[in-house]
Amino acid sequence: MAAAAGGAEGRLSPSGPSPRPGSLPSPAWGSAVVVLSSDSEPEVVPLAERGSAALGEGPCGSGQRPAAGGGGQAGTGGVLGAEVRPWGGANGAGGAQGAAPGLPEAALTEPEARPGGSPPSGGSAETSPVPKRRKYSQKEREAMRQAAWQRRKEREERKREQEQEKERKKTLAKILKAQRPGECQKYITVVLDPAILQVEGGAQVLAALQSANYSCVVERQAVPCSITWRRKAVIPQTEDGDEWTEEPNVLVLLRLEEFLSMVRGYKQEAQGCAEGQKETLQSFVAQVLKKMPGKILAMTVVEVEKYFRCLRAQSKKRLQQARVHRNEGDEQRRKEVQDSGLEISRLDVEEALVDLQLCTQVPVTFFASWEEVGEFATMFSKAVAEAPYKRQQEKMGFSFYLENKWCRGVKVDPSGKGLFEVWKRQIQQFNRVSLEMAEAVVTAYPSPQLLDQAYSRCSSEQERENLLANILVRRGEGVTATSRRIGPELSRRIYLQMTSHDPDLYLDATG
Repeated sequence: MAAAAGGAEGRLSPSGPSPRPGSLPSPAWGSAVVVLSSDSEPEVVPLAERGSAALGEGPCGSGQRPAAGGGGQAGTGGVLGAEVRPWGGANGAGGAQGAAPGLPEAALTEPEARPGGSPPSGGSAETSPVPKRRKYSQKEREAMRQAAWQRRKEREERKREQEQEKERKKTLAKILKAQRPGECQKYITVVLDPAILQVEGGAQVLAALQSANYSCVVERQAVPCSITWRRKAVIPQTEDGDEWTEEPNVLVLLRLEEFLSMVRGYKQEAQGCAEGQKETLQSFVAQVLKKMPGKILAMTVVEVEKYFRCLRAQSKKRLQQARVHRNEGDEQRRKEVQDSGLEISRLDVEEALVDLQLCTQVPVTFFASWEEVGEFATMFSKAVAEAPYKRQQEKMGFSFYLENKWCRGVKVDPSGKGLFEVWKRQIQQFNRVSLEMAEAVVTAYPSPQLLDQAYSRCSSEQERENLLANILVRRGEGVTATSRRIGPELSRRIYLQMTSHDPDLYLDATG
């Protein structure tokens, strides 16, 4: 009993004081167990021997519990038989109570015999069973494979669609960039007929186009002295090479002699002369459109004004000669009349052009020199190159609406800055009200409240309607400046808009 009491006093309680600072750490799980004794030095007892001693197979060999002390020796002094456990217990039982005399030590040290030496968890030594994997049938496995294959197919399809959309946007951006002014000229080639270079000023036309960085090609055209255009595809559909598209425009350069002959033919046709049936402007246009169906035709003529100046000089010369030979015979006069019928006046040219415009809507442009023709050909080429971009801009709506300063909204700050501009825009929304008239009204009455107060001070309805009639509206600056009044009609409309409670009132119908 004394030994048991001494052993109980020497055991370490789990709830006892914590180890002092600087003490040795507890041994790791699965290592040797240190048995402390009051008579001897600490002795290391292996776990295997402790297990066999608990089963009666220790050094005692009798199946009884060995006496407390080191190495199985009996001692009379108070033996501390406490065994330090890694989890803080003493002999597998918590508290300061001693072990039961008849309880085998194997029951007290059961955790030590656990494989791996793991500490007890949850107060249970048994481990939870491993859940069994579910076995799927052949049909379920096939359905799972089909679902996985479908998901993979959908992912690939989404990835393919995203790549196609990315490529489409990239292509569209490249096409739009190629249509912008400054870039579109790189994709245009000007095709000139060889007959243009044989004309006196044809080389100047070619030089003007080349100086504007246009690619020029000399090829025989269906119509002599004509210019056409080709556009290079931004993204070719085939790998054979560049793709070219014919533009619908064609420019024909008429020589002066040809043009005058056509006008003379129209004059004779208008006078009812059926002899010869010479070519007219209408018949020439019909032949061109027959050779180039679907084309938009435009024509130019050079040095028409020079011809009129020469004709005027010849007329003056004939008048002078007529004064000298005033008394000549009738035969000479008839000859002069016949010669004058072959001449084409400015009136004849204008009549022929009006008839051509009404019947075919083909424009004819006159130029004084070949240098001007070259500049016109350059501007025409630029218009052809920018035509797709301008058509695209027209499809996007009223671009001028957002670009115009008058139509943009007015930003009003929390401090009230901008309300004056809003008030001016409100007056300007009236029909037939210019910017100057609106500025004159808001200058006299800078806010709607001030105008309403002015109306309340008037004594009669007629005075209210004519309150703004005498406000001066100034236009222009300096010596060209003019002024006028707002007038009673606009004054009455503004008054009705400010005071009327009828939402269906039509201001222009009043009065």
